[in-house]
Amino acid sequence: MTLFTSKLEKLLWLLAILVFVVIFSTLFIGSPLLNLLSNQNIQAAIFLMGMILISALILYHGLKPTTINNMTGVYIGLVAVYLMLFLRLGLSERTHLMEYSVLSIFIYQALSERLKNSDKPFKPALFAILITCLIGTLDEIIQFFVPERVFDLNDIFFNCFAALSSIGMILFLKWVHKKIKKP
Repeated sequence: MTLFTSKLEKLLWLLAILVFVVIFSTLFIGSPLLNLLSNQNIQAAIFLMGMILISALILYHGLKPTTINNMTGVYIGLVAVYLMLFLRLGLSERTHLMEYSVLSIFIYQALSERLKNSDKPFKPALFAILITCLIGTLDEIIQFFVPERVFDLNDIFFNCFAALSSIGMILFLKWVHKKIKKP
């Protein structure tokens, strides 16, 4: 028995793990990058680019299914997360919204791909939100023990809100798209 049901599912899980690693790497490289990105104009430009990319990612995944040959949405998400790697340290911790949105979308897509290739019914959206919330909570728990970092219940809320809102928007867009396509 293989761990993954398809090449696409394997790729999506690997990308989710990559996003996870990027998010958690900011726990330890905070101060050096913060000093490089102290200019507010640079921070605002990166934040705006990230917001545009996250919006494009949600629209893309809400309106077009991911296939192994069409990974445009995946690439948009990865660029957004790497932009946030630089911003997370200079802007408010609310960049969690972007990072955890991308993470939840990749997890949701991987779980949806598994459901498509499996005979076991489950709810990919619900599991994606739960997994993302658990990862976000773990992120904050680790910060409790890392010098110069702060455990913040608000960040856990923002991590979970990011997962809920991005997956919710994808489901809403899929529902609208299905209603429009009906003759």
